[in-house]
Amino acid sequence: MRNVAVIGCYQSKFGELWDRSLRSLGTEAGLGAIKDAKIEKNAVQSLFVGNMSAGRFVGQEHLGALFADSMQMKIPAVRCEAACASGSVAFRSAYHSIASGDIDVALVVGVEKMTDVHGSGALTTLAAAGDQEWEASIGLTFAGLYALMARKHMHDFGTTREQMASVAVTNHKNGLKNKLAQFQLAITLEDALNSAVIADPLRLFDCSPITDGAAAVVLASENVARTLDVQPVYVLGSGQGSDTIALHSRASYTELLATKAAAKKAYESSGLRPSDINVTEVHDCFTINEIIALEDLGFVEKGKGGKFVERGAMDLNGEIPTNTSGGLKVCGHPVGATGIRQIGEIVRVLRGDCFNPINGAEIGLNLNIGGSGATSVVNIFGKEPRVR
Repeated sequence: MRNVAVIGCYQSKFGELWDRSLRSLGTEAGLGAIKDAKIEKNAVQSLFVGNMSAGRFVGQEHLGALFADSMQMKIPAVRCEAACASGSVAFRSAYHSIASGDIDVALVVGVEKMTDVHGSGALTTLAAAGDQEWEASIGLTFAGLYALMARKHMHDFGTTREQMASVAVTNHKNGLKNKLAQFQLAITLEDALNSAVIADPLRLFDCSPITDGAAAVVLASENVARTLDVQPVYVLGSGQGSDTIALHSRASYTELLATKAAAKKAYESSGLRPSDINVTEVHDCFTINEIIALEDLGFVEKGKGGKFVERGAMDLNGEIPTNTSGGLKVCGHPVGATGIRQIGEIVRVLRGDCFNPINGAEIGLNLNIGGSGATSVVNIFGKEPRVR
């Protein structure tokens, strides 16, 4: 396996972008990442597109060919789908293509256009990432699924609504400087606790929004990366895990076994431990998921995640700065783009050109989750390559 580096990244504005199309967003991100990598377009050998459901959101399929065409790149191109983890699955596909020696340079574009349908249509499409027969067909939304997980976590470990609300408060504070985020406003604990009920115990400020947006990264082999006038960030480890698609079939409601499996593989392949990680972007589609993620990734003992975030351990100057971008909660969650947006944020933190610098950060991690935890991807990045 060869060392692989991220040599360029780009993110469009995230939000309700009524004047933008799926094509224009993905093309902007792809060309932006190529420019950031300081390479010519013809240096890219393969294109990987992360997207959950363009067919249902905007009526467009065959996205590999669409974006290769829109960027005037006659190269192999493919779309990768794994619900909200589509972006990270596309990233892993590109990573393995380069690590194996098949190609030297790849472009990964994550994109979703979600606001061209009514809100109910968006919820129906998102529900398709769960078990259609046993969950969606009876009206069980993802807010409902994560509310069940929250209730069980509260019952078993004493986690409180205040602790979940503190996740939202911190992420909103982190996102204040992020000009690309969907929201740029501070909230108080009282704001979060008193916001409208979505699926008890989850309130409005516990939930990520419906979003349009795109993000892209360029990957290259170490040999190619060293010839360029860029600051490469290396992929040190990567892992992917799966679990049952239906929540009711799982052994536990308070942990995501797919995340634990993905993290185990990423840590083993990198030779690192949770204590080595300096900064992380985790999948906070709902605030309870950030608490569970911090536990499943090994940063805190199972059941103690609520107290961990309450005491400020995930703050910018805390034990493990988390979602320094504002996370899904503040950046927005264009589902196919989220994993690539997370990776780009980690890359920018390690390069030192991010919205919220983390002094001394050498190693970062992203966790991207599909559905209610049926798919999880963990990637670990560093400023220096692995010694093989």
